[in-house]
Amino acid sequence: MIDRKGAIGAALTGLAMLGGGIMAEQARADDDFLDSWFAMVTATQAEQPHWMTPLVTVTPRLEQEFRYDQYFESLPNGADLTNFGAGKGLEIIPSENTEVIFGLPPFEERTAAPKSPAVGAFGDWPALLVKYRMLSANEESGNYILTAFLQAGIPTGAAAFTTNAYVVQPTIAFGAGWQDFDAQATLSEQNPIGTNKAENTFGHPVLVNVATQYHLWDVLWPELEANYTWYPDGAKEGKSQVFLTPGIIFGRFPIAGRAKLIFGVGYQFAVSPHTPSYDNNWILTVRTAF
Repeated sequence: MIDRKGAIGAALTGLAMLGGGIMAEQARADDDFLDSWFAMVTATQAEQPHWMTPLVTVTPRLEQEFRYDQYFESLPNGADLTNFGAGKGLEIIPSENTEVIFGLPPFEERTAAPKSPAVGAFGDWPALLVKYRMLSANEESGNYILTAFLQAGIPTGAAAFTTNAYVVQPTIAFGAGWQDFDAQATLSEQNPIGTNKAENTFGHPVLVNVATQYHLWDVLWPELEANYTWYPDGAKEGKSQVFLTPGIIFGRFPIAGRAKLIFGVGYQFAVSPHTPSYDNNWILTVRTAF
């Protein structure tokens, strides 16, 4: 007679071995994929300068990290605004010469001021930014870079913080370095999409950001940025605002494997004659590069 229990046990053992083999094969495939991906990331980053990403200016470099920023703004009406996250998030290099940034909706808290009650809610969502690196050379080969961006913003914020406009922002970014000194810059225009009311109110702001850095003692990156916005039309037609942002960034400190810790602080203050969006702003940043 056939030993039913023995046959069932053998079948279960065979299934377990088959399942274990499939899982092991899947694990090997996952490891191979990650190894291949990280090798590509290392190779493509080796072809560009190794500067630090500034506090405000979006770097033309391709970076792979998770980033959290926090702003502490003083508004012209006397209120204070704390921005948790500042729209930063996950930055990934999916292929050679490209980067995708998945922003997270910021949470904002504003204190009370005359004719302005206290409020806390989510702001608009800077959903996606795509970079394409057109030219680059590392420090040994020329120390420069040229990159194009395209960013999309979605008006998901609460009434107190939303612009009520979908925004597409094309950008050209470039940088050059000389030994331990580098300069990175961006030129962009924000274009509202949707109703004529949103376009007439939001306008088409032109933004220019320039960041200069010096590299000291391997882990120190003191910097000075100039952040300029001009409003050719819309509700702020003819106005402009200029901020200066001195700051310092520390990093890259090894954590484990590829992971490295970066953190920094800066103070942004208005120097333009027009009433700016805010008077001054403390900026904190924490990043884990991988």
